[in-house]
Amino acid sequence: MIWQALTLQLGYNATLVAIGAMLLGVSAGVTGTFLFLRKRALVSDAISHATLPGVGLAFIVMVAFGGDGRNLAGLLIGSAATAALGLASVQWLTRRTRLAEDSAIGAVLSVFFGFGIVLLTVIQTMQSGRQAGLDGLLLGSTAGMLFSDAVLIAVGGALTLALTLLLRRPMIMVAFDPEFAAAQGMNTRAVDFATMALVMAVTVVGLKIVGLILIVALLIIPPVTARFWTDNTARVWQLSGVIGGVSGFIGAAISASAPALPTGPIIVLTSFTLFALSLFFAPNRGVLAAILRHLRFQRRVHMRQGLLALAQGQPIFERYTMRILAREGLARADGVATDDGRARAAKALLDEKRWEILRGMADHESTAALYDGLRQIETVVTPDQLAEIDARIAAPQGVPA
Repeated sequence: MIWQALTLQLGYNATLVAIGAMLLGVSAGVTGTFLFLRKRALVSDAISHATLPGVGLAFIVMVAFGGDGRNLAGLLIGSAATAALGLASVQWLTRRTRLAEDSAIGAVLSVFFGFGIVLLTVIQTMQSGRQAGLDGLLLGSTAGMLFSDAVLIAVGGALTLALTLLLRRPMIMVAFDPEFAAAQGMNTRAVDFATMALVMAVTVVGLKIVGLILIVALLIIPPVTARFWTDNTARVWQLSGVIGGVSGFIGAAISASAPALPTGPIIVLTSFTLFALSLFFAPNRGVLAAILRHLRFQRRVHMRQGLLALAQGQPIFERYTMRILAREGLARADGVATDDGRARAAKALLDEKRWEILRGMADHESTAALYDGLRQIETVVTPDQLAEIDARIAAPQGVPA
């Protein structure tokens, strides 16, 4: 059943939902990257919660004029209007008062969401509002999605993605260094506004599939996941788009294969699964890579200490150190150094003396600061400098080299 869903064999409606969710995931991942880089992830939370009053007001207005209150286009227009008002409120409070941005976000989020809940309660008491199903926009609902709804979501996601790609260069510059961007003549406020507008567009488009509460996860989790795999900004937003698209497609397919499962939460859980896998298995930033780096570092420290002990004729009491030396063929099980071990030990002791001489040379102070007990001295000094250090070691005490 899941394989049929992944290969788009579960019918027309399931295919529309999967493609729409994939496009939404791609646009959310790419757009959310610039929000993540700008360190303004919480703004998306305020925008998403501010859409709820617009949904309620749009429903009431459409019903009042004799229309279908659940028309998706009308609901999206209403949600976009109040989302824009919520975003403007956050920016006004941040710039015109002493409130920090997180405090302004908390205030706007709670007030708008509370007002939206009140409107939904009022709607349920209306004769035309019974069984309105608007609460499905909180967590997303694809049941009974019309072709026009799917097309609207797909086109909205594609347009948002295209605009994000068009504006990516100024958004990257402002995200990393707004002062430099301003010095180059760039209107940083306009760029910030464009970024927030794109986030708002993704939030509004994603209401039907993911819901206003969970759309925040689709904006933030993909770029955070992509960051585990690369330090390159261009690759971060590209990977983020791929992760968002894969999450949307697989989540929608799983939901279609088991109709009782809600689409929005499954998409978010799929995205989180990719995040968890990246957290543990990413080659540079993952937990497993960090553990392996620590183990390699620990092994180098024990190797170095063991070689110095062999060079100075000291007994080795640490079993782990002894195992490492024996495994490398540098010492026997009884702690006696092999020929290779004596040579390596003599080199380690010589290097310690070289570093000691280097730390006493005033003109090499910055180089000497690189000493950590493990670094090879040949990697930080030239052959001429190394020869000078060796000459000082060979010179009799009190006789300059």
